[in-house]
Formats: sequence, structure tokens, C-alpha cells
Amino acid sequence: MKHILLRELKLNLKTFLIWSLSVGLMGLVCILLYQSMEGDMKDMADMFSNMGAFSDAFGMSTLSIATIEGFFATEVGTVHGLGSGMFAAILAIDILSKEEDKHSGEFLFSLPVSRSKVLAAKGACVVILLTLFTVICAVFYVCGFVYLGEDVPTQEFSAFMLRQFLMNIETAAICFGISAFSGKSKMGMGLGIVLLCYVYDLMGRVVPDLKDYLFIGPYSYANASEIFSGIEVEAVALVMAALVTICCAALAFIVFNRRDLAS
Repeated sequence: MKHILLRELKLNLKTFLIWSLSVGLMGLVCILLYQSMEGDMKDMADMFSNMGAFSDAFGMSTLSIATIEGFFATEVGTVHGLGSGMFAAILAIDILSKEEDKHSGEFLFSLPVSRSKVLAAKGACVVILLTLFTVICAVFYVCGFVYLGEDVPTQEFSAFMLRQFLMNIETAAICFGISAFSGKSKMGMGLGIVLLCYVYDLMGRVVPDLKDYLFIGPYSYANASEIFSGIEVEAVALVMAALVTICCAALAFIVFNRRDLAS
């Protein structure tokens, strides 16, 4: 199992570095832009806070982008939310199916290792890389605050990064479960799931009839504007996230252990 885990970490290292550095640097650039825009931010904040549905969707009606916290929540929150979700999907959606698609499973599953241990090693790889991804991005963002001479809102920032990590784990679990069903690449489906969940969250903050059902999507408890506004997360959203994560991971084990793998 250890050797399979190390193999997966090595195979996904390039993808991990590209996504973690790209998302982290984009977030850092957004933070640094605050300094050059600070003088005009007051007028922009007043304008954006009165744009109705647009302001509600991106949290500009509750946070002022004239402050570093509001600017971080609206700008970096969007970049990191989408970027990290896509990385989680790309990482998990093909981690099982690639063994059939690339015919490497013919060797892997001939080893004296059970399928459950193979799945556990691949799942551990996903969790480890998502953890490192979150840490690297957090370091970039903190460097941005330090460079600007701004105090890091430790409590809100920590809550944001933690909830984003949990959201990524849930997204990865969904894609991990899908990967167990097919021997073909489903990367497009994985990215589609992330975009669908993100759009659903935006619509739910605008359409009154959807607001009571926001907890269904993984972005509901990881919304940056709510975190930096001090709005408490609904317990039902976290319970739903835990159930979805556990069920999808369990489904992957059940399906993959019973399925006939193509040669």
C-alpha cells in the first residue's frame, strides 16, 4: 500500500505543482492589486454594493471591497473557490479509471494487494495533495497581506481555508465515486460538477426559492463573504457534506471491488 501511495504522489506531482502555484499566485496577485486600487475603492464599493442581485451573489452587499477583508473575500474567495474545486475534481475523477484507460491496471491488480488497499492508497493520495494545496495557497495569501503591511484576519482567514479544504474533500469524494464506475476518463464531467455547484450557489443567493436549499451544494458552507461577515454556518450544510463524502467514498469501494475491470 505504501508503494502504491508513493507511486500516486509521484504521478500527480506535476499536476499538483501546476495547480497549487497557479491558484496561489493568482490569489497573491489579486491581493497585491488592492494597494494600487485602494484610492478608488471607496467609490467602487458604494457602486457594487447597490447592484441588486449581483451584489448579493458575490457578497458585496454585506462586505465592503474598500477593506482588505472584503476585497479578499470577494476576489480571492472566488479565485480560490473555483480553482481549488477544479483541482480536486481533476485529481479524483480519473484516479481509479486511469488504471483501465491506460491499461496499467493489468499490472497493478496482479500484485498481492487487495483492491481495497489500492483504493485506500489512492484516496490517501488525494487527501494529502489537497492538504498540501491548501497550505501552499494559504502561504501565498499570507505573504500578500504581509507585503501590504496589513494584519491577517486570523480567525476568518483560518475558517475560510479550513472550509475550502472541506469543500474540496467533498468534491473529490463525489468524483472519486464517479471514477469507480467507469474505465474511461471523465475529466469533463468532474469540471462540470464543480461549475454546476458553483453556479447553483450563486443562484441560491439570488433566487429566494433556492435559499433554503443551498445546503445541498458544497459551496454553501465555504462562501468567503459569509465567513468574513461573521455569519455562522448552518449545521445542516456540514452534516450534508459529511454524509455525501462518506457515502461517495463508500460507494467507490463497493462498486470498484465488485466490478469486472476491462483488460
